[in-house]
Amino acid sequence: MTDTPPPPEGTAADLLAVALRLFGQKGFAATSTREIAAAAETNVASIAYHFGGKEGLRRACAAEVMRRITFVLGSVHPPQPEAPENATRQMEAMLRAMVAFVAGSREGEDAVAFMLREVAEDGPVLDAIYTTMIAPMHRQFCALWAAATGTEAESEATRLKVFALIGQVLYFRVGRPIVTRRMNWPSLGPVETGQIGDILAANLHALIERERLS
Repeated sequence: MTDTPPPPEGTAADLLAVALRLFGQKGFAATSTREIAAAAETNVASIAYHFGGKEGLRRACAAEVMRRITFVLGSVHPPQPEAPENATRQMEAMLRAMVAFVAGSREGEDAVAFMLREVAEDGPVLDAIYTTMIAPMHRQFCALWAAATGTEAESEATRLKVFALIGQVLYFRVGRPIVTRRMNWPSLGPVETGQIGDILAANLHALIERERLS
């Protein structure tokens, strides 16, 4: 997951940024092209020019989400798959990168909001996101878990455990207002997401150790 297309530029980038935010906040059906164009300070015709229409813009938003997440995870160098310690370090690095992006960045906020809305609505772009990004990323994490623990990569137990690990990350995005209130944090910045990353890393190491002993 290291090859990523270049980010969009100009009016196309402005339209994508606005559409990601509004589709995530309001949903696809409740967001009009006029609203998107006005917020992007361009005309409605530019949506058809750059994306072929509203549905094309929705697909472009999905592609932009995948580009952003692939870029973040692509910065984590792959380990030697036969080395359990390297696989563990790879998973830890992925979790830390994910929580910094998902919970602590503006780009991540809009991308995750769009994704969660598409999942909730079971939208037409969900299959593409699942096939192109979610399933490969999950399989990669499962393979790393198997390398770290000596278990079967595609077993039902492994797949569920990986979902649980990733779910921890997503909670800190969905539950961010609760977390910041309870922790008396003004926001989730690099320091706060670093602390969260430490906890997720400790959980990961504890789970791996338990799996090796079982």
